[in-house]
Amino acid sequence: MSDSAPSRSVEVERKYDVDADTPLPDWTTVDGVISASSGEQRELDAQYLDTVEFSLATSGHALRRRTGGPDAGWHLKGPRTGDGRVELGWPLGEEGVIPDAVADAIAPVPASALRPIARIENSRTAVTLIGSGGVLAEFVDDHVRATDLRDGSRREWREWELELGPAAPADEAGRQAFFAAAEKAIFATGARDASSGSKLARALGR
Repeated sequence: MSDSAPSRSVEVERKYDVDADTPLPDWTTVDGVISASSGEQRELDAQYLDTVEFSLATSGHALRRRTGGPDAGWHLKGPRTGDGRVELGWPLGEEGVIPDAVADAIAPVPASALRPIARIENSRTAVTLIGSGGVLAEFVDDHVRATDLRDGSRREWREWELELGPAAPADEAGRQAFFAAAEKAIFATGARDASSGSKLARALGR
């Protein structure tokens, strides 16, 4: 992947609020899930940027530079449509320098107007859910430590995410049926629908 050609993916996921002691779901109860991995540990550290006026957020975008995990780099998330959101990605590059390709992608917002607005550190356990055709979804258990860089305030919480994988149903009805089956197991633990749309929003008290 060159610096100017971003990776492109469509995240189809749902988020859930959980307590510190909420037990993990029992995936053996979910139709279509043959096995679940033991969980991969990832330490993630992301800095989010926007303008003073929150120009990116106003248009439904979020820009971050994140280290750790298999997709370390720059990420630009687009507006959410239903459960889906387009994400573009670029290599990490030099710390403190916004790559030209990233600057081009956020135009007409000038890169020079961006400032760090939040730091989000995340101790993640990622579990792969396998079906007959391959990876149905990735479930992550996140222990989040966030700092609002505008005033230094800190927040900590735990949340879950369930993101569809390449072997998930391709049709909308099939995807909804899979989410319904998975959420039966998720909600059985005491998990709840997420109270905030994103980690960034929660970090900023929104």
